[in-house]
Amino acid sequence: MISSDVMEERLVDGFLEVLRELPEVQAELCEIERLGGPDQEHDAQVDLRVGGKAATLLIQVKKEVYPRDVRQLLWQLQELVRKWFEDAEAREAVPFLIAQSISPGAKEFLREERVGYYDSGGSLFLPAGNIYVYVDKPTPKSLSRSIRSMFSSRRAQVLHAVLMRNRDWFGVKEIANQARVSPATASQVLTELEKFEWVVSRGQGPGKERHLQQPSALLDAWVNQLAMMRPVSMRRYFVPSARAEGLVEQFAEACAESKAEYAITHEAAGQWYAPFLSTVSQVRCRLLASPAADRTLGALDARVVDQGANLAVIEVKSPGELLFRESVNGVWLASTVQVYLDLMRSEGRSREMAEHLRSERIGF
Repeated sequence: MISSDVMEERLVDGFLEVLRELPEVQAELCEIERLGGPDQEHDAQVDLRVGGKAATLLIQVKKEVYPRDVRQLLWQLQELVRKWFEDAEAREAVPFLIAQSISPGAKEFLREERVGYYDSGGSLFLPAGNIYVYVDKPTPKSLSRSIRSMFSSRRAQVLHAVLMRNRDWFGVKEIANQARVSPATASQVLTELEKFEWVVSRGQGPGKERHLQQPSALLDAWVNQLAMMRPVSMRRYFVPSARAEGLVEQFAEACAESKAEYAITHEAAGQWYAPFLSTVSQVRCRLLASPAADRTLGALDARVVDQGANLAVIEVKSPGELLFRESVNGVWLASTVQVYLDLMRSEGRSREMAEHLRSERIGF
């Protein structure tokens, strides 16, 4: 494991290399002059000259920065600048943040406040009077992996539960039970959500509760992550003597007889929740892998095909992947959130249908 001092040194060195590669830029690392108490110290100081204009960067170095962290850091950096103007010469001072990773939301907040930043992915924002540099690079891999893991497997079940409880306050054990995960997993995910300020909290200890204050931002982030993940695999079948309009009920009846667990999703479910298309040519469903599922497909005489399918099956391994399904007129539909996410990954007019569903039924 790299020590924090070595990490800081590498980040600052990398920042200096990036600056010196820019045209007409001179950057020198200076001896730090302490300007106040421990909360007001900066970690590095760089004298910058660009095209005859000079400025001093007062730098704090962090490992990770999320929206939750920015307000406190902003106060500290602004206090540094205030002390600088009291104690130093007239050279302009610029508050600056260097971090191994800075979340997109934190970067946006820093830009709005005109606080400079640099991260290990190479993103750079430098607003210093007449000096303005903005380089936007992909999120560093360490942060990308951390975010991606939150939207996959059992952690995604916690997100699903939180979105379905978007109007309520809830505790860790409560959301863990609803998401069918351990309290430890639920706690880890909720802590991550707090870092992004999507979730707020009240109370302490066992009585601590959370509330999802930005459901739209969380759902948008989930869609963005799905776009970077491998598409789910589907088995495509042709069910003889069945039109898509009647196949939903036929499939539901066969599952009920076989005691198979399932949830209709994609366009077929979207039509039940919020009609949008004139016709649906294919029924897509999530089906829990089991002997009961095999009996269902056998009872339907469903035949595997490459083309001309009227039934597509997403085979799921755990009941947790069918969370919050809803029974409508005897048919189990995936939750509106799950249907929306599935539609956003689909083709044709599915994305239009997804936005219609979000507007009509999800509401955020």
